[in-house]
Order: sequence, then structure tokens, then C-alpha cells
Amino acid sequence: MIKFFILLPILMCGIWWWYLTEKGYTVKDGLRGFAYIISFNAIIIGFFILMIFVTHR
Repeated sequence: MIKFFILLPILMCGIWWWYLTEKGYTVKDGLRGFAYIISFNAIIIGFFILMIFVTHR
């Protein structure tokens, strides 16, 4: 299960990159969006890892 945690941020960043290119923006214009995606996913992944440790003790 843990090995699949990396897929969510990659998928979301890919969708964000696609959206930027479709609307004519550069990746530099969308850096704040990438930061939000990475931080959101870090919080979600941290929560799930914490829950794994809590429930296995």
C-alpha cells in the first residue's frame, strides 16, 4: 500500500501540467499550483502513514 502513495502526487502534477499547457501557461506560471499539490499530498501521505503506525501497534 505504501508504494502506491507516490502515484497520487505524480498523477495530480501530471494533470496540473496538462492543464497549464492546454491553457497556454508555462510551468513557471504554475509553480504555486505544484507547491500546493505537493504540500497537500505530503499531508495526506503523512496522515496515512501515521494511521498505519497507530493501527499496527
